[in-house]
Amino acid sequence: MEKVKCAITGEEKPVNECVLFSDLSSNLSELIVEENKNIQPGDYVSTDVLRKFRKKLFEKIIQKEVSELSELENIISKAVEAEQKISRDITKEFQTHLSFSEKLSDRIASFGGSWRFIISFGIILTAWITYNSFSSNPADPYPFILLNLMLSCIAALQAPIIMMSQNRQEAKDRLRSQHDYAVNMKAEIEISSLNEKLDRLLKERWSRLLEVQQLQFELMQETLEKLKTS
Repeated sequence: MEKVKCAITGEEKPVNECVLFSDLSSNLSELIVEENKNIQPGDYVSTDVLRKFRKKLFEKIIQKEVSELSELENIISKAVEAEQKISRDITKEFQTHLSFSEKLSDRIASFGGSWRFIISFGIILTAWITYNSFSSNPADPYPFILLNLMLSCIAALQAPIIMMSQNRQEAKDRLRSQHDYAVNMKAEIEISSLNEKLDRLLKERWSRLLEVQQLQFELMQETLEKLKTS
């Protein structure tokens, strides 16, 4: 049987145990060229040597898979970190810029719009009316002019306090809306960037799957040729 010389080991092998270098897949041939710069397209490579290089190629593909998984984890962690950086407590931030009078008016407005105010004010009114109705020496006899004056003063003071508090609440809501918009825009950009990177990784993974299939096909061909010659 005709024998040819393996371009890598220099050993003479039967031609059916060697493969023409130009017939190898591009990835496998590139790997061989990295270690054997002088190899030519018309040279032969023995199947024993090819098995070693295929093993190296498999290991290289696996290493790429592991590195890309690490890269994907880094991408996700960076996206989460960026989301955490832009997020902040708007209520706490807004409260730190309020003056003492503004905080006090907010507390008064909050109390004025609660059941505690209604119940306590109802008790005070009932007690005032009862005392001045049945007392022998009332401080504010019927028709309770002093009580009406106090109620008018309370209403006159309470209205602007509530309006100021509402204005601050509107300002806080605007600030929260702007913050939510910024967070949503940042998240949208990060998701778009993440999708692009995932698409790139998937394309690269698909190409490596094709490489693996090509290697498997070559191994099957060699096995069939050996079975035919045996």
